[in-house]
Amino acid sequence: MAKENLSPVWARAFDISIDHGEGIYLYDKSGRRYMDFTCGIGVTNTGHAHPRIVRAIQEQAAQILHGQIGIGTADKVLELTDELMSVCPPELDTFFFSNSGAEAVEAAVKLAKQATGRSNIIVFEGSFHGRTHLTMAMTMSKTSYRLKYQPLPSGVFAAPYAHCYHCPVARRKMSEADRAALSAACPADGDRCCGYAPDAVRFLLKTQTAPQETAAIVVEPVLGEGGYVVPPAAFLRALRQICDEHGILLIFDEVQTGFGRTGKFFALEHFGVIPDILVMAKGLASGMPLSCVAARREIMQKWSPGSHGGTYGPNLVSAAAAVETIRVMKQEQLPENSLARGAQLMQGLRALQKDFPIIGDVRGLGCMVATEFVDADTREPSKPLTQQIVKYCADHDLLLLTCGSYENVIRWIPPLVVNERQIDEALSIFAAALDQAT
Repeated sequence: MAKENLSPVWARAFDISIDHGEGIYLYDKSGRRYMDFTCGIGVTNTGHAHPRIVRAIQEQAAQILHGQIGIGTADKVLELTDELMSVCPPELDTFFFSNSGAEAVEAAVKLAKQATGRSNIIVFEGSFHGRTHLTMAMTMSKTSYRLKYQPLPSGVFAAPYAHCYHCPVARRKMSEADRAALSAACPADGDRCCGYAPDAVRFLLKTQTAPQETAAIVVEPVLGEGGYVVPPAAFLRALRQICDEHGILLIFDEVQTGFGRTGKFFALEHFGVIPDILVMAKGLASGMPLSCVAARREIMQKWSPGSHGGTYGPNLVSAAAAVETIRVMKQEQLPENSLARGAQLMQGLRALQKDFPIIGDVRGLGCMVATEFVDADTREPSKPLTQQIVKYCADHDLLLLTCGSYENVIRWIPPLVVNERQIDEALSIFAAALDQAT
């Protein structure tokens, strides 16, 4: 078995020879145990190899692996739609299944174009929506995702995201400490938004893409790859209002935020905003490939039969995993645990922020938490410092990933089965890394 036979295109944060996983832990072939706060990039929300989900996969695999939905509909698919109906907003009552987040985002855009008869979409700076050609055109988090692939599909327009810590209005009027405090505010306190970002969307509709040719606004309710940014609720409410004014569809990309990650089943629950279309993936099936687009039935009915599809969506083994994932999340109260452990983590990180000025900002919702690093003297983003801290943590058995356009953000994505003691242990390792770096 030779690693050189694997394509080098995969960027590797670590190079662990994985043997198995259990709960929040990964084990390598030598038996070394790592706290996996990467969570498969927000996928294994129920932890590694949850016994109930493993059993559901085994039972379905023994019955039938693949039943193409164009031929017939298996009961497991209908069980899945029932479970989704129990956790999604009731307005979003019709579902389309695919394999990955990028496929689901692209499907949502195709649906919006057919439903509205319009051609263009608006996305946001810092966004990540996938790596297909269309979703690359929608991705604005950093150039490495688009490098040497351009030109990309047209009809995609970008506006600023409501990022309080980096907001140009706040930077002119407030100190860094005040901006960090604003960034940390609960999203329910959403009227504190200065209005810069929604005003930029309105200006975009005046200058670049007319409302009558704009099919959808696509937004992550918490920015993912762009830096784990929690916007004021007023930002998302303003987008809802803009869409309603102009007959534009509002699409929430909850690929990373869904299924308990932010302390609710979906991040939209924090903000009181219902989109027209909801995209989900990652945590949906605990590591099995499955994604979903949910929409109001009146919108789905405008999607011409046969104009979109897919061989494997929904794969029945993945569907079985998803059914059990949702049931485990409900019965083990994983969203609630995410909220509690996220609050514990944020409290610990903010205490460290007081002692280590290299932490410019701490922000997040539930177990979707960011620490942004800056040079202690210049206060500019510091990628080398961030990499140094990640390496120290990995050397001491805590796996963390970076994100952000400047790659100066460490994102905390523990499995949602994480407990209080494990959060404290991770904070202790992180504190030692900070001490070593300063």
